[in-house]
Amino acid sequence: MLSLTTWAAALVASAMPMPLSAAAGDPPCDRYPEGRQAVCRAIWKQLNDQAVGEMARFGLEQQRRRDAGQITAEQHLAENMAFIKQSTQNRLKRLEERMAKE
Repeated sequence: MLSLTTWAAALVASAMPMPLSAAAGDPPCDRYPEGRQAVCRAIWKQLNDQAVGEMARFGLEQQRRRDAGQITAEQHLAENMAFIKQSTQNRLKRLEERMAKE
């Protein structure tokens, strides 16, 4: 079994977008003109950095509930996927709002 810290780190890492290549923008930023992609990537990184604590807390609470037998592995996975989806959608919305102000 993974330690809580390792598990939380894995959850956070799985929720973070991976760059397509050094020349391409991050997935949410590649829709912006090349001149705005650097700003977008900086904002996206900041939003992801801010989300790390929330994701870690969620992951640790999920693991506690699973260890206590309150949720099954399937429920754990489903709740994690729903959380990651919602968290990503919220960050994308904030990214769009901040990019509109830039």
